[in-house]
Amino acid sequence: MANSTYESAAPADELRARPSRAQAKVIRGAVVGTIVEYYDFGIYGYMATMISTHFFVDDDPTAALLGTFAAFAVAFFLRAPGGIFFGHIGDKYGRKNALTWTILLMAVATTLMGLLPTYATLGVWATTLLTLSRCLQGFAAGGELSGANSFVSEHAPSRWRAFHTSMVNCGTYLGSMFASLMALTLTTVLSPEQVTAWAWRIPFLLSLVLGLVGLWIRSSLKETSEFEGLQKNNEVVKIPLFALLKTGGRQIVQIILLGALITGGYYISSVYSATYLQTTGGRSPQFAFTATCIALIAGVITLPISGYLGDRIGRKPVFIAGSAAAVVLGVPMFMLMGAGPEALALFAPAVLFICVSVVNGVSFATYAEMLRTRFRYSGIALGNNVTNMLIGGTAPFIATLLVSTTGNRLAPSWFFVFCALITLVASFFLTETRGKALEV
Repeated sequence: MANSTYESAAPADELRARPSRAQAKVIRGAVVGTIVEYYDFGIYGYMATMISTHFFVDDDPTAALLGTFAAFAVAFFLRAPGGIFFGHIGDKYGRKNALTWTILLMAVATTLMGLLPTYATLGVWATTLLTLSRCLQGFAAGGELSGANSFVSEHAPSRWRAFHTSMVNCGTYLGSMFASLMALTLTTVLSPEQVTAWAWRIPFLLSLVLGLVGLWIRSSLKETSEFEGLQKNNEVVKIPLFALLKTGGRQIVQIILLGALITGGYYISSVYSATYLQTTGGRSPQFAFTATCIALIAGVITLPISGYLGDRIGRKPVFIAGSAAAVVLGVPMFMLMGAGPEALALFAPAVLFICVSVVNGVSFATYAEMLRTRFRYSGIALGNNVTNMLIGGTAPFIATLLVSTTGNRLAPSWFFVFCALITLVASFFLTETRGKALEV
């Protein structure tokens, strides 16, 4: 059972990059669920300036914004426990079961945010309930992307595994883009007073509808043959995490380091850039959200190209190229966002985001090929979420704090370049996995 059913299919299926009908259904189910999850998780960041006025009352707007981003970061500390929990379910009871619960839990948490009374009504309890709802989001998100990529990688032919998994990562960008579009629509169609008074709740309440749609689509998916093979041969381990830590510790460290740019760079160039353009660049909310939408569109286009290249020339060259470009372009792009001409400032986040997407396009296929089937879900979840916890969710907070404490408008670019350097160095120690059959 080292190979998926599609790897034993006709040679024509191996030779073509375009997914078969069955493979397309698997990718579609994974992508739709991921869109819902990352819309829910991202809308908080895009609505940060509104949330700060309702749940973090302070005479200092910067302190209120820091409080909002602190709650944003706290959720990421729940991603690792969430990844362990859902990784256990996915590796022991099936990928499909875990993915069903992640989307349901995320929809409930996000809908609760839209229903919460504000600080003016409940005082500090409103802040507490918001933070708890955000933590529930983080717990659910911990099992989503790792599970969806495990699911797709086990259905994909080895020759085109990066291309197939790159489409799943498109779901994260599309979800974030949908969240950004919602924020842009609200701030464009409605007055600032209307958005502040009641309309900020709409994006959160919409999650209930999106969650039900995603749940319905995922219910029609079949379990992977890789996991079914483990069940049939009685090779499902009792506690996957223990098996992972016993034999896969080196791979987990590699995943953590390789993911530095993917996580830290992602939240700096997409979520935080909207705030930076407004607070440091003096741009309007409409301008900021338009810039993030452009960046996310560029990312969606880049991901499958990167995945295709990763399947053609290898994962390692793509990792090195994307992270090296991020190191070189980090500071210049922030200079444009902070004080550059309007046209250049509008596209600067997209340039940074393309660098992140180049690396991200080959990342999860590489992770899947590094880990064995019996603990693949747990391994990807643990490695990816530890990186998210350390330098992903904290990225907007650190960036805001750097500007506040140093007074340097370019301080956030230092953090972006730092993340890129970690990934670049780790890439040189990566063993090429292109075309590798998945191990049991």
